Amino acid sequence: METGSPEKTGIPGAELVWRGLQPALMRLRRLFVVLWTAVLAIAVGLLLGLLVGAAWAAFALVPAACAAWCWRLVGRNWRSWRYAERADDLLISRGVLWREETVVPYGRMQLVEVTSGPVERRFGLATVQLHTAAAATDATIPGLDPAEAERLRDRLTELGEARSAGL
Repeated sequence: METGSPEKTGIPGAELVWRGLQPALMRLRRLFVVLWTAVLAIAVGLLLGLLVGAAWAAFALVPAACAAWCWRLVGRNWRSWRYAERADDLLISRGVLWREETVVPYGRMQLVEVTSGPVERRFGLATVQLHTAAAATDATIPGLDPAEAERLRDRLTELGEARSAGL
């Protein structure tokens, strides 16, 4: 899924194409918000209703208000994630308040993993994790289509092997 328009890379004639995450990741995270909110609201309502009084059970609406706020934050966070493949490295950008952009040179990649837990598989998602020589630059791209994750893994592995041959 491509997001926005191509950006200039500083290389004449080359444009950077950013790719976003699958909408299913946003749906999955919002489902978790709803489930946790329901559990928390029931627990608060029951505890306050039984221990203090029925009127205090109205505080069970506080988690619901927090869930409405979290619903919006999940969408903003999902939109902030994107990645782009360049000639020598992979860019990963994320964050709403604090933007974080990670640059992973292909020659520094040691391992590229594709993982997908049972819940991710149910939503048709996979995660690509990049391991590099420096532990601080390990990077993850969640919420990819499994076919895209496999393609990205194969491409990054191929480019990593080609770039590291000279090291």
